[in-house]
Amino acid sequence: MARDYYGILGVDQNATDAEIKKAYRRLARKYHPDVNDTDEAAEKFREISVAQEVLLDPRKRSIVDRGGDPMEQGQAVGGGAGGFGFGDIFEAFFGEGGTTGGGPRSRVQPGNDALLRTTISLAEAFSGTRKDVTVDTAVICEHCHGTGSESESKPVTCDECGGQGQVQQVQQSFLGNIMTTTSCPKCSGFGEIITDPCQKCGSQGRVRSRRDISVKIPAGIVGGMRIRMAGQGEVGHGGGPAGDLYVEVETETHPVFVREGDNLHLKVNVPMYDAALGTAVEVENLAGETTTIDIPAGTQPEEEIVLKGEGMPRLRREGAGDMVAHVQVVVPTDLTKEQRRGLEELRDSHEGAAFVEEEAGQDEGFFSRLRDRFRR
Repeated sequence: MARDYYGILGVDQNATDAEIKKAYRRLARKYHPDVNDTDEAAEKFREISVAQEVLLDPRKRSIVDRGGDPMEQGQAVGGGAGGFGFGDIFEAFFGEGGTTGGGPRSRVQPGNDALLRTTISLAEAFSGTRKDVTVDTAVICEHCHGTGSESESKPVTCDECGGQGQVQQVQQSFLGNIMTTTSCPKCSGFGEIITDPCQKCGSQGRVRSRRDISVKIPAGIVGGMRIRMAGQGEVGHGGGPAGDLYVEVETETHPVFVREGDNLHLKVNVPMYDAALGTAVEVENLAGETTTIDIPAGTQPEEEIVLKGEGMPRLRREGAGDMVAHVQVVVPTDLTKEQRRGLEELRDSHEGAAFVEEEAGQDEGFFSRLRDRFRR
C-alpha cells in the first residue's frame, strides 16, 4: 500500500511548499537524533525527511496524488536521496540556521541514504528486468569492524571538555564580555577520543568502497520512480547503521510507442482507399509478439482504435492498460490516369459534395483539436 506522505507530515493535499517545510521542522524538533536517541525516533525522523523530499518534488508529488508511491520497492521507487547535513539540522530546528546546545554528539550515527540512476528500455519496463549497477558508498571498515580503533579498544573521555563535547569561551566586545559555547575542537564534539585511530579509516569506522549489486525492476514501472533498497546506502559515522539506496529509473524513448500512464499510443498511416474499404495492420508489441490492428471500413482521419488490455501492465495491480492506434489517413498525391479516372467515377457515383459545417463554431472538441495542432 502506498504511504500517506501528507498524513506523515500532518498536512492536507493542497498544502503549499512553505506549509510542508513548516510541518517538517515542527516534527524534526521532536524526532531528530540530537534530541531523541531512540530507535523509534530515528525511524520517524527518516520517515518525515523522506515525506518532505517527496512532497517538495513536483514529479514525485504528482505520483503520490495519482495514488502511487515514488519511494516504495517496485513503485519506483521517481528527484535527491535523504542525506542530512548540518544545514538541514539547523533549518529543522530554527528555520534559517542557528546553534544547538546540550551535550556531546553520539559517535555512532545512522548513515545517509544514497541515490543513483539507471536507464531501461520501454520493453524492459513492460516486462520487468534485473539491472546490475555499481554503487560507490561508505561501508563499514573491515580492519577495525567499525570501532575506529586500531586495537578495537573503547574511546576515552576527552580531557579538554570533560566528556561534554562543548567548551565555553569568553570573548570581549564593545558590549562587554560574551560567553560562547562551541563544539570541542579536540574531540570534535563527541566528548570522547580514540587514542589509537584505525590506520585504514582514520577513526571514522567506515571507508569508501565500490560494489556491484543487482536491482530488480518490476514490470510496469514508470520513468522517474525509485526502487528502495533498505540498508544499501551509506554506513554512518562510527560504523552506524546504513541508510537506504534509491535507484531512480528512467525509460528510453521508443520508435513506435508513446507511453501515457498505463496506455501505449502509436500512429498508423492508412491509405485513403484502405480507410474506405477496411484493412488490417500488424505491429510488433513490447513483448516481441505480433499484434493485429483491424481498420474497419469507413475509418475517418484521426480516429482512434483501442485495443483493450494491450498496453503496459499496471504496477502493483492486476491487468494492463490499452493500446491506442491513432489513424492518419494518407491521401495519394501522384495518381496515374487510370487511378484518377477511377476516383472521378467514385466521386460521380457518390452522393454529396464538399461543404462548410455551419455549427463547427459550437463544437468544443473541434477547437480543442485545433489548439493541439498549433501546439505541435
